[in-house]
Amino acid sequence: MKIRFLGAVRGVTGSSHLIQANDKKILLDCGMYQGKDEDLNYEEFEFNPSEIDYLLLSHSHIDHSGRIPLLVKKGFRGKIYCSKPAYDLCGIMLMDSAHIQESEAEWKNVKARRSGRALVEPMYTQEDAELSLKYFYPVLYDQIINIDENITVRFKDAGHILGSAITEVWINEEGTTTKLVYSGDLGMKDKALLRDPSIIESADYLIIESTYGNRLHENLETRTEGLVNIILDTVERGGSVIIPSFAVGRTQEIIYELNKFLECHADEKSNNRKKFMDIPVYIDSPLATKATEIFKQNANVFDDEARRCILEGDNPLEFENLHFTQSVEESKILNASKEPKIIISASGMCEAGRIKHHLKHHLWKKESSIVFVGYQAEGTLGRKLIDGEKYVKVLGEEIRVNAQIHNVQGFSGHADKNALLEWLRGFSDKPKKVFLVHGEAESKLSFAEEIEKTLKLSCIIPEYNKVYETKKQQVIKEIAVEEVEETRPRSIDVSQIEDLKKEIEKIKEIFEKTMANTKDYIEDDNLNAKKYKDISNNILALENEILNLSMASTK
Repeated sequence: MKIRFLGAVRGVTGSSHLIQANDKKILLDCGMYQGKDEDLNYEEFEFNPSEIDYLLLSHSHIDHSGRIPLLVKKGFRGKIYCSKPAYDLCGIMLMDSAHIQESEAEWKNVKARRSGRALVEPMYTQEDAELSLKYFYPVLYDQIINIDENITVRFKDAGHILGSAITEVWINEEGTTTKLVYSGDLGMKDKALLRDPSIIESADYLIIESTYGNRLHENLETRTEGLVNIILDTVERGGSVIIPSFAVGRTQEIIYELNKFLECHADEKSNNRKKFMDIPVYIDSPLATKATEIFKQNANVFDDEARRCILEGDNPLEFENLHFTQSVEESKILNASKEPKIIISASGMCEAGRIKHHLKHHLWKKESSIVFVGYQAEGTLGRKLIDGEKYVKVLGEEIRVNAQIHNVQGFSGHADKNALLEWLRGFSDKPKKVFLVHGEAESKLSFAEEIEKTLKLSCIIPEYNKVYETKKQQVIKEIAVEEVEETRPRSIDVSQIEDLKKEIEKIKEIFEKTMANTKDYIEDDNLNAKKYKDISNNILALENEILNLSMASTK
């Protein structure tokens, strides 16, 4: 087995790792670079996309999924496995990303025409994004997937965002089975809406994130109270609260926590509750609005507390003074209005989207507050504001920062150092090597030292585009990239295509009948969990067979 690290190696964005075993090539994530590294998105892939057999996607965040349409545009025709909620979210996120690529290219071309420079093309279009979705194969958590005769995969809940997964991969080479585990992004325990990250008991090799490998999250118990206090203080002085938030995950978590605050004080004559109910809360992000609907549709993967709320008739993603905007006109009205308000808008790092317009209108106002609730990568506008810069450029205009800047700890979607170490302690069969990715250099170095000191595990901080090889679970060694580059012809017996098409139609008919017959059971709240999982697994397995046959007939 050979592992080649191609993204989230020098920082926290652009996640992508290439696994080569037997004659197959497997990509773990295909993320977009953000912040200081965003120019890397336009460089050629370090591999031939048409030679990738499988892509195993940990979750839908753009820094893990954002270059999938580009991969397909460049020739990928393999299979993309991920959880069902991750697939649902990619359906809106990749289309949104494509729209941003098209809009930015159009804006650059307006300037290019004026100056006589060459025009640019978007990285990919909405048509490319829509095409890429045809290669997705959604599966359930805990479902065993035999993607070929020598490779088995299972996704476990990572507790990071809806549909996020820890990826387990069993690879049989020369009669020896090696297990590789990829953590993806791990969430904190007791995170709103989501289950705790699954414990993995064994691995031969582990690739783990290290975003907060040298830091601890503070104020976990008081984070919502702290946020509410900032809101009330800001409104008291006549200002508005602007919260840059990731459209998927963080926005829904904040909605949930604010709803929980209202519920916890429902039976009290709470002055703070009354004040808060008088403040309009706007979710000003079409993507966040769509994502919230997908969250509601996938409530079966929520944690016990959230599902209990739903069964009791309380939707945890709704409350009385919460409003969702849609049009650009509605968004503009928010900034024209002088009434104190809360605006939650994407992007979370202030790099694109409507948040830039809200910052342009509020950063210079001393009565306003900008509240950050998530990680800000180096080079992003969000990071500059947290670092205390007094002048920033927003939409081409230099703005004086007079607003109060807050960084509320405890809402992070990533596990901190202690939570990562606790998760690592769950391995009863310890990995031989631990590869640290998805972290700044200082964080990875510090975390590697902590792991080796406290857990006695051997760590490697991989270098970009370096290949690490293991044979029969022996010691990892570095090898030259040239030694692993191969090309393999793809072929299929053309005479089988018509037979395959007929078989597909039969299977589709069976599948539709199965769905009709099991619908009442799936919707029955009293059906025990095991029966539900068995039925769902059978349906998904059948659906995957249909997709497998369809793909084979078109190659």
